[in-house]
Amino acid sequence: MNVDELVSDAFREQAADTVPAPPYLAERALAVRRRRRTRRLVSIAGATVAAIAVAVAVPRLSGGGDDVRPASEMNRSDIIGHPDQSPPRTLIAAGDTVLSAFYVTKTVKQPNGDNVLTRTYGLLDQKTGAYKKTKWAALDVAPGSRTAAVLEGELPARRIGLLDLLTGKVDRWIKMDRGVAGIAFSPDGTKLVATTYAKDPDRMFADHKQSVDGKEIPGPVPSRTGFTIVDVDSGEAQWHKAPHPTDKTGWFNARADFDWSHDGTLVYAETTMKPFRDYYSLDGNKADWPADEKGPAYVTAGVSPDGKLLAGGFAGHGTTVAAAILDPHTGRRITTVPVQQLLAWADNKRLIAWGCDPKRCTGSGEFHNQLLLVTIGTNQVVPLSGFRKASADYPGRWTPVFSSR
Repeated sequence: MNVDELVSDAFREQAADTVPAPPYLAERALAVRRRRRTRRLVSIAGATVAAIAVAVAVPRLSGGGDDVRPASEMNRSDIIGHPDQSPPRTLIAAGDTVLSAFYVTKTVKQPNGDNVLTRTYGLLDQKTGAYKKTKWAALDVAPGSRTAAVLEGELPARRIGLLDLLTGKVDRWIKMDRGVAGIAFSPDGTKLVATTYAKDPDRMFADHKQSVDGKEIPGPVPSRTGFTIVDVDSGEAQWHKAPHPTDKTGWFNARADFDWSHDGTLVYAETTMKPFRDYYSLDGNKADWPADEKGPAYVTAGVSPDGKLLAGGFAGHGTTVAAAILDPHTGRRITTVPVQQLLAWADNKRLIAWGCDPKRCTGSGEFHNQLLLVTIGTNQVVPLSGFRKASADYPGRWTPVFSSR
């Protein structure tokens, strides 16, 4: 089946349905992977670029009270972009997917010589449609973008909060019998996988040096103990042992969080060695790699919502910028799209991605990038954010967190 047939098939299914290269090491070391499965502006012949800035609807007064619908529902525009904003200040969304949060990281030196890599999150306030700076050490947003699971610092935390994105308040705390430093909602939002650690995976220890460019600096201590499957409604939790994998490469990343397979029947954690992922069943047993996810482990967009396409890695040559679209069962390349790094599916035919400034775009290592929406088949490209940069509130390059609308 060629790409035109795949795209046409995706269009038909959508109408019938009512209802780069590996990421940069510093970000991978901190990433609570927010791959929403519902998880560089490029100048290329045939690509159509349109700048879109859509005002976010605010709560309306009706019958004497506030409209309690979330901002992502009140503004149902297909594309909500703000190419003049970076980091984002107001709601960004495309198709079925919303930018529900973003974060930056910084190193905080400790009195004992340790360093702690800390996150500062901008989290979507569903009452106003604005991103607000938060205190949470780690978080994930549930499908529907009404609730966030949050962890308090310093990690590992001993409870998980369920935060209402309309009120900004924690509705309920779920106590944990082991320390948690990573959390991820299942694709249907009914469960959480909480990754358990004995130590803070984001702390660099002065008494555990690592050599970087010939210089001895504080280093990480791998301490993952396993994962807990949490039922969101009841709070019932079951822990399974899954220690940090042995790293024979000589480079250690103490953060090795679990996330969900495309269909939510398995969980996995990335490793530095082939096959680059360890899969487990929900009862804690080792599992085989799913047959429909035969692609690069490091690409966060993963499988399309209908399961027919898979986001691949950087596929450009020289100064040509492109990312691959693969067959999820074979890993075979079907086509490419003119962006650098595929982040999330907006629907079965469009993806949200990092793309680069054409004046500075030199390949997969380019940092001058922005959020783009790209369409498979037509290569239409629409900017969703401004070019990635820091601000006073968010002093660092920001990393997006996506969820379904």
